[in-house]
Amino acid sequence: MARIVIALGGNALQKDGEASAEAQIRVAEQTARQLIALVRDGHEIVVVHGNGPQVGNIILREEAINTADMPTLPIDSCVAMSQGSIGYWLQLAIGNELRRAGVAKSVATVVTQSLVRADDEAFHRPSKPVGQFYETRAAAEQAAAGRQNFIVKEDAGRGWRRVVASPRPIDIIEKDFVASLVREGYIVVAAGGGGIPVVVEADGSLRGAEAVVDKDFAAEKLAEAINADILLILTAVDQVAINYNTPQEIPLGRLTIADTKNYIADGQFAAGSMLPKIEASLEFVKSGDGRRAIITTPTRAYDAIRGRAGTIITD
Repeated sequence: MARIVIALGGNALQKDGEASAEAQIRVAEQTARQLIALVRDGHEIVVVHGNGPQVGNIILREEAINTADMPTLPIDSCVAMSQGSIGYWLQLAIGNELRRAGVAKSVATVVTQSLVRADDEAFHRPSKPVGQFYETRAAAEQAAAGRQNFIVKEDAGRGWRRVVASPRPIDIIEKDFVASLVREGYIVVAAGGGGIPVVVEADGSLRGAEAVVDKDFAAEKLAEAINADILLILTAVDQVAINYNTPQEIPLGRLTIADTKNYIADGQFAAGSMLPKIEASLEFVKSGDGRRAIITTPTRAYDAIRGRAGTIITD
């Protein structure tokens, strides 16, 4: 049996832009049904989820009520809010599926902090769009006026938006607690939305950072920290492909570290899409003997763990 860290993409949490709690719970239930088969086979699982649409909606609501008496919460607090709500939806859905399956296990959500370097280059080159669109540069700059760490850029011709840094995580603060829960038999939801980004101050204390962390890199770092056997990244495609979305597209069933490096160097994977998943997978496989990473869809997760689906990356 294996210890598996599962990174859930946005399609496993929200579909067709339906943002109500009821709609997202329904999607969480569909995802939970795919995961229970792994639990019934005796695998230990830790779930890491994305939060792109959800934290975006939280930020929109925060902006809508921004006043002197009720100022907008910072990004790190918004990420924490999304961890709580999405963690609850997953905890509810997985717990209900466990009861239906007659599996005597409990689910716990851990509010999780991801340590990032204060001098990470990403803080000098914020690139992750968040929050509302502004129709003009003037409107965006007016919204940013007088506000610290509020940088606006044009977003692919669709308008102007705030952009924040997306630094790489270097550690998961609550990793030992997560590992302890797994040893005790819990299914754990952790590092949601990539974790709440924090930096170390000169006196050793932690401070929240105005940033977002990529959930695939956070999942990889957590998988390393708790000595997982498999990093399972669930996304919108059954398999990774080269020459993607062209007549020459070729799906990839198995990759070695060398293959993966060559395809990255060849520019085969899109930045901000498949590339982070591939890079996170590569880091995990390189981190220990016998570790493997798998990329596939939620509906193929069970078959992928058994070697019958997905793209499997090994050393």
